[in-house]
Amino acid sequence: MAARKKITMETLSLVFSLPQLVAKDEGYYEEEGLDVDFVPKGYDANVSYLDDHELVSSFGTVRSNFESGDASLYRACEWGQIRRSHDTEVGGRVVGKRAAVGSQAILVPPTSSAVHPQDLAGQPVAVNFHHGSHYLALQALEGFLPREEIKVVHIGGPQQRFEALRDGVVPAAALMEPWITVAQKQGYQILTEAFYVGSEIASPEVDTDTYDALNRAVVKAVRKLQEDPYPYLHHLIGEVPPEIDAELKPSDFPLWRLRFVDPAPYPEDQFRRTFDWMRSWNLINEDGSTYNSLVDNLLPA
Repeated sequence: MAARKKITMETLSLVFSLPQLVAKDEGYYEEEGLDVDFVPKGYDANVSYLDDHELVSSFGTVRSNFESGDASLYRACEWGQIRRSHDTEVGGRVVGKRAAVGSQAILVPPTSSAVHPQDLAGQPVAVNFHHGSHYLALQALEGFLPREEIKVVHIGGPQQRFEALRDGVVPAAALMEPWITVAQKQGYQILTEAFYVGSEIASPEVDTDTYDALNRAVVKAVRKLQEDPYPYLHHLIGEVPPEIDAELKPSDFPLWRLRFVDPAPYPEDQFRRTFDWMRSWNLINEDGSTYNSLVDNLLPA
């Protein structure tokens, strides 16, 4: 029997990798002749409350398994992946849109007087710079506020942001699942929420055949999640320490927030809109980077 091809993926918040985790649980990768492992990406709790995104690497403030060569695939928000493809020192490129359609919400504590986004004018909103919470907060708030009245601050990962909100360090925070559900159970209020897409970056050694096989397994996992995601939500629940919510259960999660689609190529028109918006906020340098220099679709159109 031929040895299965080994692939290591870097993961951050597991809601964005749930289709991949399901593919592993159900043996779909093995069916494709692949041996897939996951390595977690951590958060540095010592770097927080920064208001300048240039002080934080797009790969985070702790060691990147992707940049070190210990992982060959990494999925995150589309904005951050454009920036990482721009910043990478190991030749990473955006190779396709991920299967998880993410949701981020900006929440305030139960005692907050804020009732709509304009109440956050000039108020710090906790985010994780160069990740979905950062970019989504800017895009959501600029529909309500002039840019000079939008203030985002780097706190770190979702648990750190939730704790900063709980402890009164910040008046608002951008969170994804499972933290939206955790916060709502405790009476926190959503001021605005939006869905957004993500993508994957891959190192140069990931070839088209391997990526096709990975995504055939992911498509099967997407079907399982579309049928019923609840059997797999233990992955998300495991991210929440019992001292924050010891009774979190799958039925607490609203089905409409769990959105999964087949992986797809990353189209140039979508890239251009996103890249131009990032440039308008000075979130990426205009140094001649193009769609063809940052994107290498490995999925057929």
